[in-house]
Amino acid sequence: MKIAVLIGDGMGDYPLPELGGKTPLQAAAIPNMRAIAGAGAVRLVNTVPAGMSPGSDVANLSIMGFDPRQYYTGRAPIEAAGAGIAMGPNDVAFRCNLIAVEQELIKDHSSGHITTEEARPLIAALNERLGRPGLAFHVSAGYRHLLIWENGPSELVTIPPHDVLGQPAARNLPTGARQDEVRRLMEASKPIITTHPANVARRQAGKTVPTQIWLWGQGLRTTLPAYRDLFGLTGSVISAVDLVRGIGKLTGLNAVIVPGATGFLDTNYAGKVQAALDALDRDDFVFVHVEAPDECGHMGDLKLKLKAIEAFDREVVGPVWRGLEAMRRPYRLILATDHRTPVAVRNHTAEPVPVAVLSGPVSNTGREAPFDEFVNGGQAGGMAFEWLKTQIGGRQS
Repeated sequence: MKIAVLIGDGMGDYPLPELGGKTPLQAAAIPNMRAIAGAGAVRLVNTVPAGMSPGSDVANLSIMGFDPRQYYTGRAPIEAAGAGIAMGPNDVAFRCNLIAVEQELIKDHSSGHITTEEARPLIAALNERLGRPGLAFHVSAGYRHLLIWENGPSELVTIPPHDVLGQPAARNLPTGARQDEVRRLMEASKPIITTHPANVARRQAGKTVPTQIWLWGQGLRTTLPAYRDLFGLTGSVISAVDLVRGIGKLTGLNAVIVPGATGFLDTNYAGKVQAALDALDRDDFVFVHVEAPDECGHMGDLKLKLKAIEAFDREVVGPVWRGLEAMRRPYRLILATDHRTPVAVRNHTAEPVPVAVLSGPVSNTGREAPFDEFVNGGQAGGMAFEWLKTQIGGRQS
């Protein structure tokens, strides 16, 4: 059986007055998602165990069939794996955002979605001025980068910048053991970044300019059991972000790099679809992740979030489904969002999210059913990592 998991990151939301009391999933034009729901089954699941932060790291681990309470060591070490950065047993990885702070407030966690090529010379300058043996900055993608620090501080409380948009930066700095060392790095980054020639073009173009780094998501290296051992599956993950690619690599799956995949609305949808279908030609499992709805939720932009959800439905869900049908062999299509990113909150929340499962081929795809936050009366039917592994097969060790 071919198994395809399609994730629209952060699609979940709350009812909004601007949409007549509907959520974006209820208001958006998503005929393919609703047809899958109509031809299959829909339920709500919890992707975030009680007491854990509702990040994409925890939620995607859960959707992949892993109990985050057992395997989670921090976000950054997963991203390091996705970026192909080897970590030693004493290394601590930090996520290193390029952010924009204005009038002492965190304005933008992504510096206007700075591109990787625009960010590359900034990271090089940080290494030149702040790097040393055992402490190095690494380019990842867009505004998302990494710091690997041998024997670095790990017993800290750090806050993702997208959790505190509009709040004073000084009020949300890392706290805990060796906090001063981390804060000094963040402070020292300011003159390096703000005066760098690479920012001149962005200023002239009226774009948001990064003003400093923000360190968070720290942890020691992560290990996960192989998908082949757990589920008897080989396959691929397809995503623009190192977080999801990292989960895939740590489980022995192929992490496919799609040219032009950006993690935003301008991503290469067609390339992702083709990569997914190519992966299913070779193996029996593919996990396709699209980041854009989450980014639009963090921006608090309802119009863009609707656009992102509709693009996911039109450009990814529909084509992958048609491709599975064209294979003329048994398949299971799992459609989900990892967590909610409500535009009114501009942050992740931990409420249950919808998952649709369709076993095909199917002869009748005309019936539509709701795919939203209120199926089954809004009541969740268990944890994602427990329920979804029954849809994938195998057993959890």
